[in-house]
Amino acid sequence: MPRVILMGPPGAGKGTQGEILADEWQVPKIAPGDIFRAEIKQSTALGLKVKSYSDSGRLVPDEVVIEVIESRLRQPDTQSGWILDGFPRTVAQAEALDVLLADLSQPYDSVLNIDVPDAVLIDRLKARAIEQGRADDTEEVIKNRLEEYNAKTRPLLEFYGNKVKQIDGTPSMPEVTEAVKKFLA
Repeated sequence: MPRVILMGPPGAGKGTQGEILADEWQVPKIAPGDIFRAEIKQSTALGLKVKSYSDSGRLVPDEVVIEVIESRLRQPDTQSGWILDGFPRTVAQAEALDVLLADLSQPYDSVLNIDVPDAVLIDRLKARAIEQGRADDTEEVIKNRLEEYNAKTRPLLEFYGNKVKQIDGTPSMPEVTEAVKKFLA
């Protein structure tokens, strides 16, 4: 069964592609962002902690994210496969994930990176903020998120090396989906 790590900067379309693939393969899409948004909505302790980071455009610390992912990957529905969306985001998270996956006997099959230029991402994220009424997605916060992504997450491309399959995320969503499927076929 498929076990895929989806990478790419905020606004690249990882979430959309992850949902399409998860639906098609009938496996869970595991996204720390989705888990965190649910916690924020419920005003849990974790949600309040996460909100303080996201409001300033900073990433949630590794130890918090790793704990959440480990808990999720230990649930029974992950045995048939999964898609990780937005995790790992740092080399430390990737190293922790490797240890966890070895412990669970669930190695990943593919690492896909959806690549989109920063200027396109900023336009997409500003449009999404307007559409979804996300007041926290100001241009300054968006730029902070992209800077943080480039500093902390982009090094994962080197960490995974030749295991990474590059996908151009600038065409239309259906075209990107076809490119993703082609790489995973």
